[in-house]
Amino acid sequence: MTYGELLRVFFSVALDPTELNRQGPDRGTQYRSVIFYSNDEQKHIAEAYIAQLDQAKVYPRKIVTQVVPLQAFYDAEDYHQNYATIHPSDPYIVFNDAPKVANLRKEFPELYNK
Repeated sequence: MTYGELLRVFFSVALDPTELNRQGPDRGTQYRSVIFYSNDEQKHIAEAYIAQLDQAKVYPRKIVTQVVPLQAFYDAEDYHQNYATIHPSDPYIVFNDAPKVANLRKEFPELYNK
C-alpha cells in the first residue's frame, strides 16, 4: 500500500477530518486528527492531498487534520489490543467502530482483510 492509498482510506472511512480534537463521542487533544510523515516526500503528499480535498470542497468545513513528523510509535495498552475482536458487542464498537469497518469493506473491498 502506498502512502497516497493510505491517505485515501484515512480520509474516506476513518474519521471526520473537519472535527477539531474530537472523533465520534471522544473529545480532547488526544483525539485530534493527525497524519504522521517520516520524510519530506510524505509531508508534501499529505499536505497536497489535504489541499486538494479542501479545494474540491469534499467536506462542508475546512479540514483540520494536522500533518506532523513521526517522532516515535507506541503500542496501545494491552487492554486495547484487538479490542473490537474480543468485545464485538461493546456499544462503543457497535456504534462507532463497526460502521467504519463496514464502510472500509464496502469502499475498499480489495483492502479489507477479515
